[in-house]
Amino acid sequence: MPLIPEEPQIHEKAQGPRATPASGRTAPTPRPVPGPRPAAPPRPGRPGPARPAAPAQRASRDTAAKPAPSGPAAAAPAWSAPQIQLIPATPDGALDAAEEAVDLLLDSGRTPGDVLVVTTGEPHPWATHELSFGDAAYWAQHDAGDDVFYTDAAAVDRAASRAVVVVALNGDEAAAATVLPLARSRAGTLLIVCGDPQRVNSVLGAGV
Repeated sequence: MPLIPEEPQIHEKAQGPRATPASGRTAPTPRPVPGPRPAAPPRPGRPGPARPAAPAQRASRDTAAKPAPSGPAAAAPAWSAPQIQLIPATPDGALDAAEEAVDLLLDSGRTPGDVLVVTTGEPHPWATHELSFGDAAYWAQHDAGDDVFYTDAAAVDRAASRAVVVVALNGDEAAAATVLPLARSRAGTLLIVCGDPQRVNSVLGAGV
């Protein structure tokens, strides 16, 4: 039987780009990009004609108990001596410097209830505003311990201890001699003083 010659094999030429991805391979799924950080809850003292409302959401306080409303007789937590940080400032700029320090504390992760701010001269606007509703309402917010609390030299002995105390030496230089030792006794881990370095050193010691 005669052999039928085989047809010459046709070799495929190189094809163009594949229309579909190679078998078994899938395109990587892009990872979600985190959205912007939520805005920080409103701080006391921020402008607003109406009385600041209680924040809608507050992170629960850690394991620290709320300070007892019994005033200065309440026992302080067992903290070691606080670190002291000095921010040079004039009396006119001390309150602004203290506000900037509080902003940095909150941005670094401190909870608002960790911070007490003390002024030696003109009271912080938030304190003035809240005291207009009565002394009891003002100190009730202190006892709640869930937000930055502002007080002045005359009332610092009534304030309970907090992890961080910020002092603004914004007037009444004579008050510094009384306020700074009290503020140091109220500070758990950090005391920040905004004022004249020489004045602070003369009260708290040259090692500050």
